[in-house]
Amino acid sequence: MRMEGARIAVLGGRTGLLGQALTTAFGRAGALPFPLSRRDCDVLDPLSVEQWLDKNDPDLLVNATGYTQVDLAEDEPDQAFALNGSVPPLLATLAARRAIPFVHYSTDFVFNGRKRTPYTEYDEPNAVSVYGISKADGERGLLKLGYERTLIIRISWLFGPGRTNFVKKILGLADVHRKLTVVNDQVGSPSYTPDIAENTVKLLEKDATGLFHLANSGETSWHGLANTAVNLAGKDCTVSPVPTTAYPTKAFRPSYSVLDLAKFTRTTGITPRRWEDALRQYVLGDLGLGA
Repeated sequence: MRMEGARIAVLGGRTGLLGQALTTAFGRAGALPFPLSRRDCDVLDPLSVEQWLDKNDPDLLVNATGYTQVDLAEDEPDQAFALNGSVPPLLATLAARRAIPFVHYSTDFVFNGRKRTPYTEYDEPNAVSVYGISKADGERGLLKLGYERTLIIRISWLFGPGRTNFVKKILGLADVHRKLTVVNDQVGSPSYTPDIAENTVKLLEKDATGLFHLANSGETSWHGLANTAVNLAGKDCTVSPVPTTAYPTKAFRPSYSVLDLAKFTRTTGITPRRWEDALRQYVLGDLGLGA
């Protein structure tokens, strides 16, 4: 797909963590992004979305919305399944009627975490939490629909500018606490949203369709991510590792959910940069912290 001059509807693009990064990346690539919020068109109301599409006639529809409150989803399964399960195939249907590409984002939480090698696109989803099951349901709906111009991108552990995220929360806590404890027995793939956005553009430029995993290279625990961020920011705070049992949560979280990025690299010729390098840019550049 040629980005120059393309009209791109970014659902969740006005306020979402990933959506804002996508809006920026599409603009830099020469496209004309339309960052949308629920006020512009409500994804839970297909007629609202269809009316917006009829009026604005985009060349690409990107869904960066979703129900992402992992623990609350255990108490609100209907809301989680509506946004994560039902909406994606409905949006893809609207894209199919217009013969335009459709991009949807899923999550590492579709896996149960029992592997100890990176998950590939060919591993069968086996989610345990309501959030993960609802996201897997959305994937299945898209695959069942079978619209050939659909691109599904699984992502994980997002951090980046524009909205509160795990790294920013940790750095805020480090300002008021001399000691923090963070779990070290959950391992995954941190993802810097501007990198996810730019690499989404690379996939689209290759006319990629189907299922892809996308994150920054490397792996770490939540403790490793937090400790590295605190050190980069020069905070006077000690971050100590603790097991998951020290922080019981309502929803199950996979102990290992590292994503294999080989398919993305084969398709684009690009190896995503290390999460440490991306984190450095976020902490020192975006947040303007550190010495």
